[in-house]
Amino acid sequence: MDRESLSNDLFFNQTGLDESRAEAITQDALDGCDDGELYLEYAQTESFAFDDGRLKKASYDTTRGFGLRAVDGETTGYAHASEISEDALARAAGTVSAVRSGHEGIADVAPQNTNRQLYAPDNPLDDHPFDAKVKILSDIDAYARSQSDDVRQVSASLSGQWSVVEIIRPDGSRMRDIRPLVRLDVSVVAGRGDRQESGHMGTGGRWGYDSLLDPSTWKGQVDEALRMAMTNLDSVPAPAGEMPVILGPGWPGVMLHEAVGHGLEGDFNRKKTSAFAGLMGERVAAKGVTVVDDGAIEGRRGSLTIDDEGTPTQRTVLIEDGILVNYMQDRMNARLMGMAATGNGRRQSYAHMPMPRMTNTFMENGTADPEEIIASIDNGIYAVNFGGGQVDITNGNFVFTCTEAYMVENGKVGAPVKGATLTGVGPQALKQIKMIGNDTKLDAGVGTCGKAGQGVPVGVGQPTLLMEGLVVGGTAA
Repeated sequence: MDRESLSNDLFFNQTGLDESRAEAITQDALDGCDDGELYLEYAQTESFAFDDGRLKKASYDTTRGFGLRAVDGETTGYAHASEISEDALARAAGTVSAVRSGHEGIADVAPQNTNRQLYAPDNPLDDHPFDAKVKILSDIDAYARSQSDDVRQVSASLSGQWSVVEIIRPDGSRMRDIRPLVRLDVSVVAGRGDRQESGHMGTGGRWGYDSLLDPSTWKGQVDEALRMAMTNLDSVPAPAGEMPVILGPGWPGVMLHEAVGHGLEGDFNRKKTSAFAGLMGERVAAKGVTVVDDGAIEGRRGSLTIDDEGTPTQRTVLIEDGILVNYMQDRMNARLMGMAATGNGRRQSYAHMPMPRMTNTFMENGTADPEEIIASIDNGIYAVNFGGGQVDITNGNFVFTCTEAYMVENGKVGAPVKGATLTGVGPQALKQIKMIGNDTKLDAGVGTCGKAGQGVPVGVGQPTLLMEGLVVGGTAA
C-alpha cells in the first residue's frame, strides 16, 4: 500500500470521516487566520522491559487523533481529540476559530511539498513475533552474566513505534509522513565486595527491529555496558577546579545540544530570552566551529521527511566558522521574525502544539587528530560519556554529569574518575574551544529532548574537542 492509500485508510476509511468535509471544516475554521493546519496522527507503540532474569513489563498501545491549530499573530488556538469524526472536528473548529475574532489575516504561504520520502510504509512492529522480542532480552541477560562473575544485575529494554501523520492545510494542500522508530537499551551493574558501579549502552533509529535483534548488535551493546561498569569499578575520585577538558566524539554532543542548541531555537530568540538573542552575524564561537541541525539524514533518530507543520526537513547551518548565521525555526516564529522556516516545527503528538525544536544537531569536523588533542595537555579530564545535564537558556549556564571520564596526565589518558561534573556558560564555552578533532560522529540513537513538557526524539554529535576554562566539580580531597 502506498503512503496516500495508507493515510486515507487510517484517517478516513476506518473512521468514517469524509475527506472533503475534513478539508472544508479546516478551511472554514482557519479562514482569516495567519496560519494553521489540521494534524492527523496514527501511532502504534510497544515496549518490553527485562530485569532480574525475567520479563517485568510488556505493553502495546494504539492511538489515533487530530490536532487543529489556528494562528493569529502570536496567538494560537489549539484543540485536539482522540476521536476522528466530523462532529469532533466541528467542535474543535468552533474552539480554535475564536482566535480570529476581529482579525482578518492573510494566510501564510503553505510549505513547499516534497517528493522525498525517508521511510517505507512497512510497519516494523509486525516483522517479529512477541516471543522473539522477549527471547532477545532473555539472551541479553544470559550473555551479560556469562561474561563476568562481577555482574550483579542486568536490565534490558526494547521499544518500537510506527506512526503515520497527515497534515491538511487551509488551502487544501496535504503532506504525509511515515515514521518508524526502534530502540534497545542495556544496563549492567557490576560489583566487587561492597562497591557497585553501573554501565549503560543504547542504540536505535528510524528503521526496523532486524538490526537490533542481530547478535552482533546486541552483544556489542552488552559488551560496551559491561566495559563501562568494570571501568567505573576502578575509578578514583574526580579532581576539582578549572582545567582543560577533552570531550569525546558522539554522545558528548548532548552538551552542545543543551548548552547551545536550545539557545538557537527561534522562539527563545524572538522573545529575546536566549543568550544568543541579537547576535546574528556576530562571532559566538571559536574559529573552526561549525554547528549544523539536519533533520533529513535517513535513519537517524531525529530525522523526519517533513516536520510537524508540513515543512520538509533540511540541513541548516547555525554557526559557521564561529559566526552565528541562523536559528532553528517553526512557521510562526519564522514569520514573526521575517525569516524562513527551517523544518524544525515539532510536537510530541497530536495532543500538542508545534514549536521550534532540534532534530539532529552536531558540530562538524575540524582538522586535529584526536591523539594529538590528548597529547596537547599536561593535566585535565577526558570526558567520554555524559548522564544528566541542565542549562539556563537565558544566560547559558550549564552543568553536566560525566558517567565515564578519565584523568589526562602528561599527554596520556590515565585512571578513570568518578563523580565529575562540568560547568560553564554555553556562549563562552564555544569560544573556549581550542582544538577540534577530525572524527565527528553522531550518537548511537537514544536521545530524547524535553521542552515545555514535550519530549521528541533527537540526535546529537560532535568530534573530539579540547575546551579550556571549564570548571570540573569533583570529590577528590
